Formats: sequence, structure tokens, C-alpha cells
Amino acid sequence: MLTFEENQTLARVGPGTPTGDLMRRYWIPATLSWELPDPDCPPIRVRLLGEDMVAFRDTNGVVGVLDNYCPHRRASMFFGRNEECGLRCVYHGWKFDVDGSCVDMPSEPTESNFKDKVKIAAYATAEFGGIIWIYMGPADLKPPLPSMEWTQVPDEHRGITKVVQQCNWLQGLEGGIDTVHINFLHRNLKSINNQAMAKARDRSMAAHVEVAPTDYGYTYAGIRPITDEEGDYVRTYHFVAPFYQLRPNQLARAEGRASGHIWVPIDDENTLVWNFSYRFDGQPMTESERAQTGTGNEFGKDIIVEEGFRSLANDGNDYFIDREAQKTETYSGIPGTNTQDRAVQDTMGPICDRTKEHLGTTDRAIIMARKILMEAVKTVEDGGTPPGLGTNIYSLRPIEKVLPVDTDWQNALSGELYEKVPYTTEYVPA
Repeated sequence: MLTFEENQTLARVGPGTPTGDLMRRYWIPATLSWELPDPDCPPIRVRLLGEDMVAFRDTNGVVGVLDNYCPHRRASMFFGRNEECGLRCVYHGWKFDVDGSCVDMPSEPTESNFKDKVKIAAYATAEFGGIIWIYMGPADLKPPLPSMEWTQVPDEHRGITKVVQQCNWLQGLEGGIDTVHINFLHRNLKSINNQAMAKARDRSMAAHVEVAPTDYGYTYAGIRPITDEEGDYVRTYHFVAPFYQLRPNQLARAEGRASGHIWVPIDDENTLVWNFSYRFDGQPMTESERAQTGTGNEFGKDIIVEEGFRSLANDGNDYFIDREAQKTETYSGIPGTNTQDRAVQDTMGPICDRTKEHLGTTDRAIIMARKILMEAVKTVEDGGTPPGLGTNIYSLRPIEKVLPVDTDWQNALSGELYEKVPYTTEYVPA
């Protein structure tokens, strides 16, 4: 478990907080490109790390992300006029470009140079992988772009959705890196799949978890025995600090596909969960794969885009739990894989009280993630560079395979995963 002080340190992300300072050292996914479809289209609201902003695409197609509040009288720039390479506040007409410079101040005399002395907070932006990214940290410490493989494949080879989750970001992250819960929360009671991987998931309730620390976070494996003749089902993941998870595509169950999440704090008690899946074998995805049908992350079915990407299933309707289905069809009775995740994570409370936890041997990945994040916070406080900012994250792939019993999975999969690093199997009580 964490102490109260440690829990607060990792949970709080606003300006000036230790983890907020850490988060601001990374490029952060802010909005989908299609939310700003055309030059001079209406601006949109963005809230990240407890800060309110507006994003707009200017006349030249360049995206700007500005502080929501006009520096004149603090009116909301969301109501601004997007015109002629700038966003103009409707209160008094002050106009700002994508860099935050005031380019027009019609409420002042023409001979005044006041506009040259006024700026609005503006953030660096980059657009790739179907996403508009922003950097909110010190300009002289801006890192390389997080150009992981899934951001580089053609659009038709990738699917991306996002959804607001009503809890602290760390609850989502820790749920995502917990490989053991798939045997329970996501279990299909009616499955009669005889494939080795499916049999291992159904029969091996307590996976053996091995964690291999890296300079970007860690990679880890959930190892589930099938039979001595058939071998072990080895499912590997990557945790890339501070908020990425890469995993094999749990729906496709086929080589050449992967998926993952990014848990981006909106504020201390709300999270924007990005869901991506992609193919790296050169083949396009089907429409249903790109839409992430069946995951609980499909726009228009599971996620209400018009209501700020809110989940249709929520605590107000008990996530559509079906108690009869829970008895006969699925372990949880909740439809949609990631809807099941949101149900258990949201209902831990806005910020989970980790002082009351009792972690076990299969929680190694969670224990290690907390250690890495606490060390990263200290590194930033001391003026250093946190993990996960290098270009070695570009080639990471999560892999799942059946290997002979007692095979060293790192040796066996090193050519597909990453350069070999030592892993830890010791249990650290928490």
C-alpha cells in the first residue's frame, strides 16, 4: 500500500504539484484531429492537468492551444471568433495567434503599442497519428515526439477512440497494467474456445508475473500454464512512463496486431482514456476493428461524442449490469471489456484510498509502476530527466505466444519486444 502522502503525490496533477510537474515534461494527447476539421472552424474546449484551454485551427491549418481565459478581463476564449490566423475574444476584440501573441487590439487607440506587451499562454503543438498533441512544460526541456509505432501506421491501419473516466488517472493506469484481472473481470463463462491461449486464460487464475525494468518504464509478462505438452501462454505488455500501456490485441487474438491505452489526467478526479489499436503487418483494419466494436469504447454506441466523450454506461445506470448474464454468460455481467474496467475503477472513489490496500504477489506490475513514478517525481524535482522520453519507445511491440514450459520469455521474444534486460521476480510487500 501507499502512505497517504505518497497517494496524494501521485494522484494530484494540477499546476505546481509534483506529479503535475512530471506530467508536463511529456507530450500529451489533447484532442483528435477530426475535432478541428477545417481551417477557421469553431474552437473546442480542452481540459488537461487541471488547466482549461481552447484549441483552434487557424486559416493556414496550424493548430493552436491557448489558455481559456483572455488576459484582458478573463472572458472565455471558447466563444472567440476564429478568423484570419487568430482567435479573437468576443468581449473586446483582442486577437491572439497560435503562439499566443496579441496581433490586434481594436479596443485601444491605433497609436497604442499595448498589444505588443500582452500575450496569452500558448502551448507547443504537434499533429500526428490522428491526434493533436501538446507540450505544457518548460520550453527548453521539450522532448522528442512520442512517435510510437501505432502513431506511424496509415490511418486505415489504426483505430482510436477516447472516453472520459470518472476517477483519478492512476486508477485507470493500474487497472490497465494488471494482467491478472482478465481471468476474472473480462471472463466469458460460455467460452468453449479450445485454443491454447484461451484455455490458459480460462484455467490459470493466478498468473505468474515477471517485471523487467527498462529506461522507459518496464516490460512485463503474465505467464499462464496450459499443459506440460502444450506449454505456457505468455502475454507481454509494456508500461511506458508516465501513462502508456501497450498490449496484444485482446479481441483479434492474431499476430500482427496490438493495442493499448493512454490515461491522461483531466484533473485530479477525471481522466481522458485514449484507446488505440493497430496492425503492424501492413494490412488495413476492418471498420469494426477501427471502431473497437465490443470493447466498450465505440463512438456512438458506448461513448457519447456530443456530450464531451462521456460513457453511456456509468455509475448512474450501474454500467448496465445484467445479473442474469452474470450467472450464465460473463463473470461481471457488464457488457463491453473496457466498460467493465470503468465500472470497477470509477467505483473505487474519485481518488482511491491506497492506504487500505492489501497487495499480493501478482501485483508486482502495480508495485513497480508506483516505484517508477515516485522516482520520476523525485528526478524532476532534482532537475533531471524522467523515464519514457527517449526514441527507443518507437519500436516497442507487445507480444503474446505459447512457449515451451519454463522458457525464458525474454530470450525467446527479444527480437520482437526490445533489447533484453534483467527482470525481477521477487515479491515486494506493500
